[in-house]
Amino acid sequence: MTTRRIVVGALLAAGAWLFAAAPATAQNYPNRVIKMIVPFPPGGPIDTMGRLVAHEVSTRLGQEVVVENRPGAGSTLGTKAVAAAEADGYTLLFGSSGSLAVAPALYAKLNIEPLKVLSPVASVSLLPQVFVVAPSVPAKSVQEFVAYAKANPGKLNYGAGLGTPPHLLSTLLKAKADIDVTYIPYKGSAASITDLLAGQTHFTIDGLLGLYPLIKEGKVRALGIARAERWPELPQVPTLVESGFPDFTHDAWTGVVAPAGTPPNVIAALNRAVNDGLQSAEMKQNLARFSAIAKAGTPQDFAAFMRSELPKWAELVKLAGATAE
Repeated sequence: MTTRRIVVGALLAAGAWLFAAAPATAQNYPNRVIKMIVPFPPGGPIDTMGRLVAHEVSTRLGQEVVVENRPGAGSTLGTKAVAAAEADGYTLLFGSSGSLAVAPALYAKLNIEPLKVLSPVASVSLLPQVFVVAPSVPAKSVQEFVAYAKANPGKLNYGAGLGTPPHLLSTLLKAKADIDVTYIPYKGSAASITDLLAGQTHFTIDGLLGLYPLIKEGKVRALGIARAERWPELPQVPTLVESGFPDFTHDAWTGVVAPAGTPPNVIAALNRAVNDGLQSAEMKQNLARFSAIAKAGTPQDFAAFMRSELPKWAELVKLAGATAE
């Protein structure tokens, strides 16, 4: 056997071994259980939506997707766990504007850069925000609210968890309207909404998910939608843009990400599963229940969306002077 034939044979053998030993992600993904980490406690809206997405992905890939709640440090523990995981498609993060945009700015010393340590897989939903006031506040419009606040400096307040959308967006309204109102920190949204209903706090900008039933029951009064368009279920409520605040368009959002370096074919398979799941009748019904808007797209679309959203929320954290360290 010539030296050349020996070398060629050795190379072919090595290639065959490498092919056989190639990770399952590149050959027959998925062939085992996929873990989807939700960086919040069980039972909340992000957790529930994550479980719905996990079910849809599992159905389409024919492999179990288990949800693991890993809360802590404002959602950064779960995010860091996924960033440090093997980039093989078997550990995912059900992320949100809170965990992927706000938390890295709020915990700046942790130096979490989502677009460097994570690979966008698929956007899932937009979560509209609405400006409401307690019944004790006499204003029937945004303009009347601003006038009332200016006529009663220091009288009105808003409550929210530190760094949450209600905190950041209510503070943005305060700045844009140039009104003297007070922020009251709460540990969670449930307590802040309870106090809003009791008139202990006076206004908030929070998700339609929790506020829509209260609006319909007349327990709070909706004055403005923080989107470019009115919400179809509340056609009488103008947008904040219509009410004199240009560019006041801020949706919360959710999406799926994986560790940076996850193979493109695995990202593509997961993206197809998420997008197909968003088209299911069950998922459409659940999104409507969440007052959410499906946001399907490519991994590249989600990456571009995150590149535009992360600095916007970081700027709101800076405006609010919020820090968790």
